[in-house]
Amino acid sequence: MTAETPDALGLVALRDPRSLAAEAYRTLRTNIQFSSLDKPLHTLLVTSTSADEGKSTTLANLAVTMAQAEQRVILVDCDLRRPSLHTFFNLQNDVGLTSMILAQDEMPIPLQSTSIPDLKLLASGPLPPRPADILGSRRMETVIERLRNEADVVLFDTPPVIAVTDAAVLATRVDGVLLVLQANKTSRERGRRAREILDKVKANIVGAVLNNAEIEQGYDYYA
Repeated sequence: MTAETPDALGLVALRDPRSLAAEAYRTLRTNIQFSSLDKPLHTLLVTSTSADEGKSTTLANLAVTMAQAEQRVILVDCDLRRPSLHTFFNLQNDVGLTSMILAQDEMPIPLQSTSIPDLKLLASGPLPPRPADILGSRRMETVIERLRNEADVVLFDTPPVIAVTDAAVLATRVDGVLLVLQANKTSRERGRRAREILDKVKANIVGAVLNNAEIEQGYDYYA
């Protein structure tokens, strides 16, 4: 496949670090850090209520800002239905998470370096027929523990939480969950439903991100 360049897919934190959007991602990074002062978040899952709400773009930019703050970051594409993180960094997707899960013996983690120092990607790998079974397996627990030992923070991208069970299954195995919503698209009912699903599995919801919200006049005073 022909992967698109990072600029084409919205890595604004890298392309235009002085923009309001990039500053918003840095604010998100700071808010997450302050939300976990008592119990640091080493693993964070990002999901949404439905497709095309910007969860993968949000996660990729958050990862960039964390790496720019000199944290060792690993991005893991656990959207085993529509993986996209590799396209943000113009990387391959033929080997990754599912390769580790299916390996007969313990294999080296197939991390790929990105153009950003301290930021690495574990792509999805070949897509399985039953993604939720992969994410809920004991082998997945082992993978998560191995990743914890390789980075300061591990960020997981998952499918929308309402559409399939993948995010809810994995949410029980990470330190926190970030829910991405989109202004003028995500209904209150869908947001409430997503919250209920995550609460039911006792996920630690650290917050929500509202994409495409209108910027109030005067917000760019310090830009």
